[in-house]
Amino acid sequence: MGAVLGICTASQLACCCGSAACSLCCSACPSCRNSTSSRIMYAIMLLAVTVLSCVLLAPGLQDKLQKVPFCGEHLDCSTAVGYMAVYRVCFITTLFFLMMALIMINVKSSRDHRAGIQNGFWAIKYLLLIGGMVGAFFMPAGSLVWWMYFGMIGGFLFILIQLVLIIDFAHGWAENWVSRYEETGAKAWYCLLLFFTFLQYALAITAVGLFFAFYTRPDGCATHKFFISVNLILCVVVSVVSVLPKVQQAQPNSGLLQSAAVTLYTMYLTWSAMANQPDLTCKPNFSGIINGGGGGGANPTPGPANQGASFDAESIVGLVVWFVCVLYSSVRTASSSQHARLTGSDKILLKEESGSGGGTTQDSEAQVWDNEDEGVAYSWSFFHLMFALATLYVMMTLTNWYSPNSDLRTLSNNAASMWVKIASSWMCLALYTWSLVAPLILTNRDFS
Repeated sequence: MGAVLGICTASQLACCCGSAACSLCCSACPSCRNSTSSRIMYAIMLLAVTVLSCVLLAPGLQDKLQKVPFCGEHLDCSTAVGYMAVYRVCFITTLFFLMMALIMINVKSSRDHRAGIQNGFWAIKYLLLIGGMVGAFFMPAGSLVWWMYFGMIGGFLFILIQLVLIIDFAHGWAENWVSRYEETGAKAWYCLLLFFTFLQYALAITAVGLFFAFYTRPDGCATHKFFISVNLILCVVVSVVSVLPKVQQAQPNSGLLQSAAVTLYTMYLTWSAMANQPDLTCKPNFSGIINGGGGGGANPTPGPANQGASFDAESIVGLVVWFVCVLYSSVRTASSSQHARLTGSDKILLKEESGSGGGTTQDSEAQVWDNEDEGVAYSWSFFHLMFALATLYVMMTLTNWYSPNSDLRTLSNNAASMWVKIASSWMCLALYTWSLVAPLILTNRDFS
């Protein structure tokens, strides 16, 4: 599947160069939906912006720029790097996606004249984006100070939407399996419900044990102990609430499977928050553990290597994993079903077909075929809105949220990110609890 997506992406890139290159590449390209290849191209665009932002924050880049002949008395190259440079790049990228979101409002199918803008003109789009970024570096630094507050709002909106969709996924998962069990009476579905419920709770309990073993010390790390203890208690509370008789009566499909999924996700957010703790004495030295240099527990006396953390291979891998999660969330929230749930729309858009659709009647040589002739496979406008919010989330994460700095090494030692993530875990539990008790409080509304 990955090879097919890669070839289809290459086909889209070739189309930037001309019809001849496009025809040659498409003739060797496996069948691929136009809706899929377009989303991959926008994903590559967001990935390129993320990589560029990391480069602009790379340690020592500013010092190396000062050695360039034209950087000195006549030209201040310091404005081309650092967190303000990331603000400029992400400012233009966000405007680009917002502009696309406005243009694509209320597109119903690829027959709309705006479909060409969504699925083509890639060379023009990249040139427009690059030109905007170049122009942004001529903006006075003071004019972008307000962008941090706009970025904080967008980043929090991105997190909030993800929490809503994760809770919706947990409810949908449980409802689907419960309905299948009730319809078929097959014990296999009942066994799957029990297995995944116990598995998720087992993983969550194991995580709590590992947290206390590796992220706390007997004589310190009170913040971590508070995070772990409070979230553990809250997870127990929401699990009990989910099986209360009144809740079960109002929501028959409510149960421990959803609570287990939310509990496991809460533990992930707890770990992510503690991993961003600036106090290195409250975090384990995994390199030492792997190399046999120490046992469990947090580092009581971190060495010079810990104090001078660098953007090494481990940090790069962490950044890649983090970006994949952000990218998956962005694409997931733009799907038709998720868009309908967020907006409250009752209209179900056309689903992507694996082997049939409007594009199958087209010329067999057009391997990237149009599967949205009768209706769009995803909300184009909402897709771009999510990528705009994802860009702001990337910007705020890389620049230390409300305490902006130009040091990429703070990506894993960041008090701002720590509090944002732990607050996200509390919001997640609060939203899930509200989804359970809302039918009992708002009795005049239909929550089915």
